Amino acid sequence: MLNRAVRKIRSMRFLKAYVGILPYIKPYSFRAMLAVTLCIPIGALDAVIALSLKPYTDSVMIEKSTQAAWYIPFAIVSFAIIQGILNYFATYLNTWVGGKITNDLKFKLYRKLLTFETAFFDKNCSGDVVFRFNADADAASSGLLVKLKMVVSRFFSSISLIITLIYNSWQLSVIAVVILGMIFIPITRVRAKVEETVSKFTAAASSIVTVYNESYTGNKTISSYNLAPHQENKLSSILKLMFRLNIKMTQRSSWLSPLMHIIVSIGIGLSIAYGSYLITTDQITNGNFVSFITALIMLYSPIKGLSGNVKDFQMTLMAIERVLKILGSETKIKNRVGAIELQGVNSGIEFKNVKFGYVSRKQILNNFSCKIQKGEKIAFVGKSGGGKTTVVNLLPRFYDVISGSIKIDGVDIRNYTLESLRNNISVVFQDNFLFSGTIRENILLGKHDAIEEEIEKALQIACLEEFIKSLKNGLDTQIGERGILLSGGQKQRIAIARAFIKNAPIIILDEATSALDNKSEETVQKAIDNLMVDKTVIFIAHRLSTIKNADRIVVIDDGCAVEIGTHEELMAIKNGLYKSLYKIHLKNGKKSLSYQHQMVNIKDSKKANEPVFENFSHL
Repeated sequence: MLNRAVRKIRSMRFLKAYVGILPYIKPYSFRAMLAVTLCIPIGALDAVIALSLKPYTDSVMIEKSTQAAWYIPFAIVSFAIIQGILNYFATYLNTWVGGKITNDLKFKLYRKLLTFETAFFDKNCSGDVVFRFNADADAASSGLLVKLKMVVSRFFSSISLIITLIYNSWQLSVIAVVILGMIFIPITRVRAKVEETVSKFTAAASSIVTVYNESYTGNKTISSYNLAPHQENKLSSILKLMFRLNIKMTQRSSWLSPLMHIIVSIGIGLSIAYGSYLITTDQITNGNFVSFITALIMLYSPIKGLSGNVKDFQMTLMAIERVLKILGSETKIKNRVGAIELQGVNSGIEFKNVKFGYVSRKQILNNFSCKIQKGEKIAFVGKSGGGKTTVVNLLPRFYDVISGSIKIDGVDIRNYTLESLRNNISVVFQDNFLFSGTIRENILLGKHDAIEEEIEKALQIACLEEFIKSLKNGLDTQIGERGILLSGGQKQRIAIARAFIKNAPIIILDEATSALDNKSEETVQKAIDNLMVDKTVIFIAHRLSTIKNADRIVVIDDGCAVEIGTHEELMAIKNGLYKSLYKIHLKNGKKSLSYQHQMVNIKDSKKANEPVFENFSHL
């Protein structure tokens, strides 16, 4: 009873997967149906050889007639040519339709990928993304059509061969059909055993992609830390796991092939034994018997190879299910019904009682509140992990707050359309991502239709003019993947030019100079100062001069804004966090506040009136 229920569920999964993929076949339904239709005569013509052997055996081999000796071989060759031509066109159409569906699926999956929130990419490694959004599309569409062509052609081949069996001897046909039914019993058991192993094998295959991606992007780290043996061991362990899983799949499915061979041999043996009796009793002719045995062997032969198809079929089915699951999923961060367009900033930004955590039950922000007026320059300071970057990540809705709200001009940002919200915000990160292509192409990502004067202005603001003039191809210089051919300062200035040309009213600067040397930092800082003119700016920085020049400074500790004010106002707070930090660094002769300077937690001290801090960093 339980086994029957499991089989029913698996059959429903199969039907659901194939029905789910049909809408993606619909645009090419005519060619797809034509390809399937061609499979009908391709399969049906398999019976021609078996049928022709009856008159050939009776007329030529028994009656010694020469008339059938020439036209029957000619008929067999003619039908084989027709079958071959039809098979060519069916394969061509299947490949054409399969290619189109694959491209459509890949495009729709990629478009879906671009809608997912940042948390999705936090949780999934690159190998999983590449495998699920690219390789699964190939397996789902091409595998589907190949299996469909095989199923249709073999179905009609089986029908025509069974008709041939019945035509030659209904008695022998009963034996053949009973044996045929027995063959499919073990196949259902193999599918159930292989499914879990196939799933693990697919996960291991995606891990290999991750290793290669890490080896490519982290090649300098691998070289500098001599990590080649470590990476080799990592890949070796995955390959060994895949080997074990492949062996397990073989153990669980390969017994099917010899079992099929035994069952088929029993069917053929019984047919020969009973067929001999029917011949000797003149119930069938020699031609009937030869034709029957030929049709029986042609019917059983493909079935003997089904064990190899079980794994492929299961992988295709799982690929289809994964593709449909992705396409049917909903991103958590999306436009609300009735969302409105954000048209610039008129009054300002407000964070009100914001709570947020990347992991459940572990909050980074706890009732964080802060108001930012239009045109104001706000500096966020605090210890590492205190929530500074989290705050600026919430404003463009890379993540959504758990509770509380973030408002622009008094309207919750979740009530604005995502596109308009992000159009009004420019972000310059610590490590800005540049795309492969030219400098011009990367700058124009901020505004695709920018005119030459706007580009020149952006270069001037970003202090890039001299650098561009020094290049043979100027703005059309190729920068390599992720801007690998540029220095850190050059990449930052291109990112600043991109942000400037976007001309968004809100600027977010997330430690934009912390990874640079002093000379590059000064140049980039000048570009940042140019960028901030007439904008509402939120920045996380470590230069004391930048912090002092902010309109207000927000000190964040344990996810709360514990101090807010100008440099002078914060310095006037007795035993204030900011004041303590500032004095410590002045005493040490430092020009910046950095996470590299370790301090102890805040505590009362009898020997000093000033508190000290742990990892108070990255202003």
